[in-house]
Amino acid sequence: MFAISLGDDGAELRPLEPWRAEEFLAHIERGREFIGQHVGLPDANKDLASARAFLQSYADKAATDTGRIHGIWTADDKLVGGVLFRTMDLAQGTAEAGCWLEPSAVGKGLVTRAARVIIDWAVHERGIHRVEWHVSSANEPSIAVARRLGMTRDGVLRESFFYRGARADMEIWSVLAPEWKAAQRR
Repeated sequence: MFAISLGDDGAELRPLEPWRAEEFLAHIERGREFIGQHVGLPDANKDLASARAFLQSYADKAATDTGRIHGIWTADDKLVGGVLFRTMDLAQGTAEAGCWLEPSAVGKGLVTRAARVIIDWAVHERGIHRVEWHVSSANEPSIAVARRLGMTRDGVLRESFFYRGARADMEIWSVLAPEWKAAQRR
């Protein structure tokens, strides 16, 4: 197993693997309502079997190089959120990144730091040219992360996402490999 430090506060980024399903489900339960405001992660993880299957689907994606999922742990070894590549298409050089966080971890910069790690890996190690961030227009904290990552808003897909009985506008943000690398040099 590996862990990547996210800074001086002791937070770490680690793989979220199927054997962590119980811990993952407990984390989802702590943040179910908050996380579920804008993303369907809590709806897909209602019990231990579905949490294990969800994490297994990402283990399968990792094995086929089509996605990844990583958890964010605090210094006291508590899983509080995560970042992922929902999709990765190496032939096209594209990936869609995403995130979630439970309320106890909000406002600490954890998602931004973790997303930087996985985007850096995707660009430098896997040759990804374009990283996208799909976000509900109502999800202001996630939009703020996209901005902090140096992403550009490509556009809005009006009422394109049907979620919990309502239609939501989805924004597409992205960063291109040359932009990412140039920002690192600055």
